[in-house]
Amino acid sequence: MDSNAYDLVAAPDLAVPLHGEGRWDRGSAVAEMAGEFGAELVRAIRAGLAQGPSGVHQPRGLSQLTWYAFAVEYARAHWPGRAAKTRDETSEALTTVTVAMCWDLPARPNEALLRRALRHWAFVVPGPGRSAPPADDRLVLQWVAKASRPLVDLHDPILARDVLESLRRKLDGGEAAVETMRRKRKVLVHALGYAMERGELGSNPLNKVRWRVPKAAVSVDPRVVANPYQARELLTAISYVGGYRRARGRRLVGLFAGMYYAGLRPEEAIAVALPDCRLPSTGWGRLIVHRTLPQAGKRWTDTGDYHDERGLKNRPPGETRVVPLPPKLVTLWRESVTTFGTADDGRLFFSERGGILSYTAYHYVWREARALALSPALASTPLAKRPYDLRHSALSTWLCAGADPAEVAQRAGNSVEVLLTRYAKCLYDRQSINNQRIDELLSAYDRPAHPD
Repeated sequence: MDSNAYDLVAAPDLAVPLHGEGRWDRGSAVAEMAGEFGAELVRAIRAGLAQGPSGVHQPRGLSQLTWYAFAVEYARAHWPGRAAKTRDETSEALTTVTVAMCWDLPARPNEALLRRALRHWAFVVPGPGRSAPPADDRLVLQWVAKASRPLVDLHDPILARDVLESLRRKLDGGEAAVETMRRKRKVLVHALGYAMERGELGSNPLNKVRWRVPKAAVSVDPRVVANPYQARELLTAISYVGGYRRARGRRLVGLFAGMYYAGLRPEEAIAVALPDCRLPSTGWGRLIVHRTLPQAGKRWTDTGDYHDERGLKNRPPGETRVVPLPPKLVTLWRESVTTFGTADDGRLFFSERGGILSYTAYHYVWREARALALSPALASTPLAKRPYDLRHSALSTWLCAGADPAEVAQRAGNSVEVLLTRYAKCLYDRQSINNQRIDELLSAYDRPAHPD
């Protein structure tokens, strides 16, 4: 995309009313925004340094930078080096706030077109070969540039609350997931911190508003955890998905087995390559995990590919993790290599054309396998509803087997604190196991005591 696409951020000095008022009152606005005095000092110092000792700074007063112009600048400044998923999430949050920060001016685009233009063009740094936005999207961005409220309007507590409430709503009007709210608010808070750093705000406007993200459940729902028998049935069912010749399911048995037997995340299992594995003919094997291939979309990656190659989650670049592989998993992976070979870069699991597996492809296979393996009664429950639930089942099984939590955390790539907080769940039928142990203990005292 050419640089002209970013010239759509300038907004005229519109005589528009403050939120909830009938007219523009600059004096009242300044009185309410006492924190902006500090921002004006920062801008004055910056201007003086730029002009040199002899420069004369003319106070420009309250910053008239619009939210939209600032959000575009923020997105571009925080693009380099960020993970593709982070870029996507930042764009999503900025889009939500930008829509809430627009005046309801004439010729307002419909919601879908407005969000598409913002998501696809406004907060994206184009990669090589990207074209300019279509004419419709350019017109939408021009409207946003004119309709966007000044950044400092966020000091109006009523507007700030409206913006925060927008983070709570889904497109259909329902309430968003707690994790979605938390993620969007985090981006907003970070953006406002950047505005203060740049001298465009003197204080954080959100400090005036009593608004909190609801607490999220931190522990894994025990209903999603499959026991070993159920997990084996699911893995067997995967091999029956699709025709035998096409092998749509058979080529993915090892992928899902890696999530269950080795506790791998999906993006880690997709990236498993033969050179990183030790697969002996008997006994335990070993995998060195050092990269992931999360799916983000062409728009968010530097390469223009759907997947972003990253290191380990929440770990410094270059860090590795050694994961022991149970004999059952070693056998499955050896059979996969013998039957299907490897991709050009050594990956064990790949599409029919040798590409990186997409989220949609393996989720469709999992959905079909789940319908084959589970009874209608269980299929209607959350049991193993997502492939990621196989990882939950793996960690729960290890803990239930009495494995050292520190060792389990190391294999899983978590801290012990996270493991015990989120993953310290037992098997799907753990209550019956514990009930049996309690019953055996109580029954032992039902027998009459031996006389002395």
